[in-house]
Amino acid sequence: MIAEVIVDVAAYPIDRPFDYIVPEALTSIIEPGARVKVPFGPRKVIGYITKLKEESDLEASKLRPIHELVDLEPVLTNELLDLSKWLAVQTLSYEIDAMQVMLPAAMRAKYEKFILVNEPEEIDDIEFSLFLAGRNRVPMKEAESRGLLGVLKGLVKDGIVTVDTAVSQQTAMKKVRMIRMQDAVELERIKETLHQNATRQIELVNWMIENAGKTIPAKSITDELGIQGTVIKALIERGAATEEYEEVYREPEAPGLKDVAIPVHLTDEQEIALDSISTSIKNEKPETFLLHGVTGSGKTEVYLRSIQQVLKNGKEAIVLVPEISLTPQMTARFKARFGPLVAVMHSALSSGEKYDEWRKIRRGEVKVVVGARSAIFAPFENVGIIILDEEHEGTYKQEDTPRYHARDVAIKRAEYYNCPVILGSATPSLESYARATKGVYTLLTLMKRARNQALPEVTIVDMRNELKSGNRSMFSVALAEAIRKRIEAGEQSILFLNRRGFSSFVLCRDCGTTVECPNCDISLTYHRANERLKCHYCGHEERVPLICPECESEHIRFFGTGTQKVEEEIANLVPQARVIRMDVDTTRRKGSHERLLRQFSEGQADILLGTQMIAKGLDFPNITLVGVLAADTTLHLADFRAAEKTFQLMTQVSGRAGRHELPGEVFIQTYSPEHYAIELAKEHHYEPFYNLEMAARRQYGYPPFYFVTLIQFTHEDVLKVADFAGRAATFLQSNLSPETVIIGPTAAAISRVNNRYRYQCLLKYKKEPKLTETLQQLIRLYRTDWIKAGLTMSVDVDPVSIY
Repeated sequence: MIAEVIVDVAAYPIDRPFDYIVPEALTSIIEPGARVKVPFGPRKVIGYITKLKEESDLEASKLRPIHELVDLEPVLTNELLDLSKWLAVQTLSYEIDAMQVMLPAAMRAKYEKFILVNEPEEIDDIEFSLFLAGRNRVPMKEAESRGLLGVLKGLVKDGIVTVDTAVSQQTAMKKVRMIRMQDAVELERIKETLHQNATRQIELVNWMIENAGKTIPAKSITDELGIQGTVIKALIERGAATEEYEEVYREPEAPGLKDVAIPVHLTDEQEIALDSISTSIKNEKPETFLLHGVTGSGKTEVYLRSIQQVLKNGKEAIVLVPEISLTPQMTARFKARFGPLVAVMHSALSSGEKYDEWRKIRRGEVKVVVGARSAIFAPFENVGIIILDEEHEGTYKQEDTPRYHARDVAIKRAEYYNCPVILGSATPSLESYARATKGVYTLLTLMKRARNQALPEVTIVDMRNELKSGNRSMFSVALAEAIRKRIEAGEQSILFLNRRGFSSFVLCRDCGTTVECPNCDISLTYHRANERLKCHYCGHEERVPLICPECESEHIRFFGTGTQKVEEEIANLVPQARVIRMDVDTTRRKGSHERLLRQFSEGQADILLGTQMIAKGLDFPNITLVGVLAADTTLHLADFRAAEKTFQLMTQVSGRAGRHELPGEVFIQTYSPEHYAIELAKEHHYEPFYNLEMAARRQYGYPPFYFVTLIQFTHEDVLKVADFAGRAATFLQSNLSPETVIIGPTAAAISRVNNRYRYQCLLKYKKEPKLTETLQQLIRLYRTDWIKAGLTMSVDVDPVSIY
């Protein structure tokens, strides 16, 4: 028997299956989708079996046998194997990358080289002999750190030692030491043999008699009785108990958020939406629904009831949320409804927790998975529904290879399982809404809030007028007054700022110099907590300068506003306010999202101040005020989606207020009050915004009227990167049809990151039959030739942003 194996080596000539002989002992148990260790050149690597066949096209003498089977049960199902092939073609990536993105990082291979000593008596180098110290197997990195690689090379050449590569998994299963007690009669007999001075052993044996026959974790025993492990060991040696190791799951911390009651009745709109989805579930039809519902219209309840129906049919559900901060609240809701049948997958879990959640799914122990983008690859084998909440979010697109969009993968998986996909949003992406209006997706609308409350009243504050009247604070008079009122009334507020850090940049008032990162063309951000300037692109840090580095003036000041600075201003404005700040800096530690949201849900703070992560999905009854401090942040980015992102963000953040009994109020502070994205967000009007934005996209030739592909180049030498980008543009021009527009090559908006210069080309096309073939040829050219010159090139089909 022959196995076709994709090996764990991401390189252009190796991006294909290799044939290996299946040893006789493995023929009855080996399956496609299992991992194997195979010899590849002089070393052993992990590979994935994609196919089994009876014979190979190669001569038998050229084939090598599989060294070891890693998995008895395949880690990739047949469906995921097919999906990886599709994904590799769609995203123009290596097949091994497409396979590995489907598995938790813990399962990726870890390679470590070891020195094996064959003839110790032949080693005449004294220093090397002392280093070995009689050992026959030594990690190679030890020899490297001692500077012995030169000696090692000679010994390998003479065959005295060999170098072997050990392959292991990054994270193992967690096992707990369990103590199984003997029966009471045996324990009484052992007790009589103990010396009366062995008080700890007598205490333990008495406890064992009370728990005779039970199996209890060793840690529980030592904690309860306050004894050392040696006491247990002594009694095990006397035959009072036996020890064994039992596999356990690492359980992610379940958030105990105060939540809203389950509604008894659905609204008429919810009923209509649920009926359409139920029909699709019943007919086993792969249909994509766009559930367009205003904020607070009860989309989550529609999801939950649809899943209930799927579970009744014995099938499984995948639910995706865009932000880690939404996962605690969504998980709490799903666990309240479906209990232990829910698994959680997101990037804030440790690699061990992710691995355990994945194994629960693979073993069929859970029926629902809630998670961020990567949860779309959950290894279920009988999927009944896939849901993407806040489907417009850019985080559903993977930024590094393979650059997939979770929505496309969801629709592809749904085709295989003949099940519906629900894309839910109050502000759908223009592409999705356009598809729904054309009938590609089925449009379901929820135009009223679930409890029939009015949408919050939105006030647009023109900050130019505030400035004219002498108010230089980042809070307008109206917003400051509203915050005070809420604190007096015991209600909660959300303040939203789309930035982290204390201040955006440091600027000299005399010569206009801004302090920039030495590695990137971007200004450094001031962080108050440790008085440092940081680059959010390459991680460079430096102290805050006291004088201007250019003109040596002392008039060097902080400009802009950041979450830390807002927190300080609130303290001056309303000293009695209790504030929780939620941004990347305060949520670095594991479990901090859950902890901060739990504190806010329990009323331990009056104001939740945060960045992107608090803008959507959160649902707390006591929030009656939302303040957007700087609506312009996303509006003036060099990106064709800037207006769309601003409208979505304003509408989403406004929707956090007044979702329950108490009415809500929203203040949006801006320097561009006349912009249609802000004016229409005030009225919560999606359709008029959609029509205006579509007209602009049609005029300038952007999605959804055109498809776009972004090709980026980086190199340490600006002339070389410009030269390669020019060569790529010429190649594309000569191979693509004349209708395809090639913009560039031009320097990227941030032209240097981490000391590498960035250039890009943008392709715009309506139909381009030769696109995939041409891009594959360009990638082949890059991988075989250009890469040797130190160039990196990436191709992003349908990018989320182009700067």
